[in-house]
Amino acid sequence: MAFDRSNQFESGDRGDRGDRPRRGRRRCDICLAKPLVVDYKNISALRRFLNEHGQIEGRRKVGCSAKCQRAITTAVKRARQVALLPYTSEHVRVSGVAVGRPAPTRR
Repeated sequence: MAFDRSNQFESGDRGDRGDRPRRGRRRCDICLAKPLVVDYKNISALRRFLNEHGQIEGRRKVGCSAKCQRAITTAVKRARQVALLPYTSEHVRVSGVAVGRPAPTRR
């Protein structure tokens, strides 16, 4: 017995989505600020793209484009070279100064 696909999407059927509106593509916050400039001296902005261990977050998790992720990576590496950002999280144990996004507070 074969599956009949002839009337599967009859009369504009959207399947499981129902009548929910389509969402547009989410734009990167950095892309919206033209021209594209990611400054390695802006430590507070760069910490948004690091996790609590000091690693650079992936672009899917941060929500930026590939072009912006390359600029962010270059800026973070420059800031590390000039000792504005740490390479690892070992300094947190020694100095007590945290890196990365602040941990979410629990109520």
